[in-house]
This record gives sequence, C-alpha cells and structure tokens, in this order.
Amino acid sequence: MARWLDDDEQRAWRAFMWGSRLLHESLDRQLQRDSGMPHTYYMILAMLSEAPGRAMTMTELAQLVRSSPSRLSHAVAKLEEQGWVHRRKRPGDARTTVAELTGEGFAELERAAPGHVEEVRRVLFDRLTPEQVGQLNAIFGSVLDNLGGTDGC
Repeated sequence: MARWLDDDEQRAWRAFMWGSRLLHESLDRQLQRDSGMPHTYYMILAMLSEAPGRAMTMTELAQLVRSSPSRLSHAVAKLEEQGWVHRRKRPGDARTTVAELTGEGFAELERAAPGHVEEVRRVLFDRLTPEQVGQLNAIFGSVLDNLGGTDGC
C-alpha cells in the first residue's frame, strides 16, 4: 500500500522540485548569456579543474557529473571542439579514455566562475541565514548519503 505524502511533505516536495528546477534554469541562463556555455559544460570543466593533473577517466568524470557515458562523450566532444578539453588514451590501456582540461579550458573556467558564483549567491545563498545554509547542507548530505551520491561534494 502506498504511503502518501502528508500536506507538509507535499509542500516541501513541491518547493524542492520547483526550486531546484528554477535554480538550475537560472544558472544555465546566466552561463549561456555570460560565457556561452551550458551549466553542464561548466560542471565538467570545474570537476576536471579539481582533479589531480586536471585529468580523469571518462568513466570517473561521468560518475562525478552524474551523466551517462554517451551524454558525457557528446559534451566532451563539444568542449574538445572549443579547445577546452583534450581526450587521450591512457598509456598502457587503450580501452580507457582520459579527459584533460587544457590551459585554454582552465582560462575559460576562470572567466566564467565569477559570474556563476555571483548567480549562485543571488538565487540561493543571499536569501539564507548562516543557520539555514548549515541546515541545507545537512539535509542534502542526508539525501545524497541515501542515494549513494556523496562523492564530488
């Protein structure tokens, strides 16, 4: 038998669902407008920038950015066309492809980051108290733990 959401849970669920969707759309619009890239591409560049040697396998990157291998491959191909990412085979393992952030890609990320951070602050953190930020972190830490998705956070 289904366990229906009570009224408080339903309001919280809908606020989360619509809030997260609108937040993502706002971040995507800002990055497209100011940097000419979708939010997904920004996240790929950011994750590569934080990796040792600014490189990781495509499998690791797909897991980190929560993408299917085919969708990630398409996105990285677009980033490669821009000169922001380079793909190569792992030495001694021709089956494994490594994505590496180029100097040009890192520079593009550095150009995009201030506007992106400002938009994150504007649409999320500027509206919250420090206590609420802590609560948000704890809440989504629990959600991510439950979903097995805490890596990369």
